[in-house]
Amino acid sequence: MSEFKRAIKFTLVLMVLIGLVYPFFMTAIANLIFPYQAKGSIIKVDGKAVGSELIGQKFTDYKWFMGRPSAVDYNAESSGGTNYALSNPKFKEEVEKNIEEFLKKNPGVKRSDIPADIVTSSASGLDPHISPQAAYLQVERVAKANNLPEKVVKKLVDENIEGRFLGIFGEPRVNVLKLNLSLLEEIKKNKK
Repeated sequence: MSEFKRAIKFTLVLMVLIGLVYPFFMTAIANLIFPYQAKGSIIKVDGKAVGSELIGQKFTDYKWFMGRPSAVDYNAESSGGTNYALSNPKFKEEVEKNIEEFLKKNPGVKRSDIPADIVTSSASGLDPHISPQAAYLQVERVAKANNLPEKVVKKLVDENIEGRFLGIFGEPRVNVLKLNLSLLEEIKKNKK
């Protein structure tokens, strides 16, 4: 019976240490060292939160750059992908629908030039990034919709390309929210 009591005590001590002390300790350290990231990497404009740098948003208006499709409609509470295999007819149907929608919004684009990331959802359904190629394919539409020169909009894409992490991990990418906020600034500047 004494072994049983020791096992219970040991379990309770570990539960407190691992379940309470450790998470509070790590949260405190994160808030001290990385306060922006620990608070969700929230992007603010004029003091008002407009989104997170880490979670994609749905941009449907022609005047904005659009991000990747989302299997969860960008709902951070239920992240996840469709998990359809490439051979699944539903996957092919979904991709085809996304291609048609992209071509409808961007009529000057050839089907063969469309990168996979702009017509397939990510594993989380929340990816805030697109490839530079996906952004460049939208420049003509976005420039036209906002009465801006294409070279100005292309320059915004150039300025918003994030390189590989530590120079070697991942691929170059563009955060769609940050790009659209840069576009908004450019629109405001041209209205003056």
